[in-house]
Amino acid sequence: MKWMIAIIAAAVSMAATASFAQDKKAERGLKVFQEQKCTLCHSIAGKGNKKGALDEVGSKLTEAQIRAWIVDPVGTAAKTKPAPTRKPPMKKKEMPGGDVDALVAYLSGLRKK
Repeated sequence: MKWMIAIIAAAVSMAATASFAQDKKAERGLKVFQEQKCTLCHSIAGKGNKKGALDEVGSKLTEAQIRAWIVDPVGTAAKTKPAPTRKPPMKKKEMPGGDVDALVAYLSGLRKK
């Protein structure tokens, strides 16, 4: 019985650690969103350009789809043919991979409540 409690406690601890790490990554993603001046074209919670609202984007797109929009917006737009087409089209931002991961984590967390 004690070993079962120890296993459950370890699993809970690992889940909490993973959740904390994801929260830190998403927190960094918010900073990347701000540093990259994404609000010039996009908004979250009414802050920024309302024509490109990203509220609940995590409920609409997978992490892979969000990543595709960040790393290859022109190619992704050509494949998905979003309607209506935004003017000007989204431009690729050069940023380190860790920042991309953080931004994906942040945007993926924007879900329908």
